[in-house]
Amino acid sequence: MKVKVKVVLKDGILDPQGKAVLHAINDLKFKGVGDVRIGKYIELTFDSLDQSLVENETKEICQKLLANPVIENFDYEIEELT
Repeated sequence: MKVKVKVVLKDGILDPQGKAVLHAINDLKFKGVGDVRIGKYIELTFDSLDQSLVENETKEICQKLLANPVIENFDYEIEELT
């Protein structure tokens, strides 16, 4: 099974990378972009086909390794490999 994980900063947390990208977008004269938030995208591939096991391990991996729960939120999507 494949799991697509998205990690983003919580609302209210300063995002200096996002501000730098927004500044560059404005310097390049692009119009209409009001804000930019930078995050992380991670793909995990599990050998197991047990959806419950994959979900539980994904949550634990995110909480212990991929996301800082103080300043980041995570979300994930599980896909079956074909």
